[in-house]
Amino acid sequence: QVQLVESGGGLVQPGGSLRLSCAASGSIFNIYVMGWYRQAPGKQRELVATITRGGNTNYADSVKGRFTISRDNAKNTVWLQMNSLKPEDTAVYYCNADIADIVTLSRRGDYWGQGTQVTVSL
Repeated sequence: QVQLVESGGGLVQPGGSLRLSCAASGSIFNIYVMGWYRQAPGKQRELVATITRGGNTNYADSVKGRFTISRDNAKNTVWLQMNSLKPEDTAVYYCNADIADIVTLSRRGDYWGQGTQVTVSL
């Protein structure tokens, strides 16, 4: 069984910074793409950023230049550094991973964390 555990959300003022972490554990053979998604109230879940095992990154236009995704393959961990936060960044942030488990070696892209709330407000 594979688990993703997130941490690092909270309340921050506009212009502030937060760093989210997500650690994968369990019966992992290999982790391919890791990423962050977010869902604001009344809106659909949207991609924030992704990173491949080799370090190639992809960002939503709304966060380019403000957010940075990184990962440590040895620790099965991905981070999201969020700077210059805006009220419109307020959402529940979810970690996602594309993982092959060690039991079946089958690859699935639908592993999700439990979500962490990020609120940007005065």
